[in-house]
Amino acid sequence: MTVLLVALGGAVGASARFLLDRWVQRHSTGFPLGTLAANVLGSLLLGALVGTSWPVFPLLGTGFCGALTTFSTFGYETVRLFAERARLLAVLNVLGTAAAGLAAAALGMLLTGA
Repeated sequence: MTVLLVALGGAVGASARFLLDRWVQRHSTGFPLGTLAANVLGSLLLGALVGTSWPVFPLLGTGFCGALTTFSTFGYETVRLFAERARLLAVLNVLGTAAAGLAAAALGMLLTGA
């Protein structure tokens, strides 16, 4: 049953990530804001889910947030920025994603008292 919850959450999370990325990138200038938005939102949600009951965590935490966030795309986009000689943007992507993700997770935990 747990595997099915993770799979269901993952299917919805991956779809949400795709749609969020496409929506954000329509308003972007080349900086990977879609990936940044997905990672920060996923960190906020996961932080808020810490301490919830076990039956909901596989669906929302592991499944949805795991599929919504993406380290591989973040890595690829950072390397791409370096390859395009946009080194400052690449460094800002790394530092911004790390700082915003940690802050979002902490905020999520704070908001739910976790």
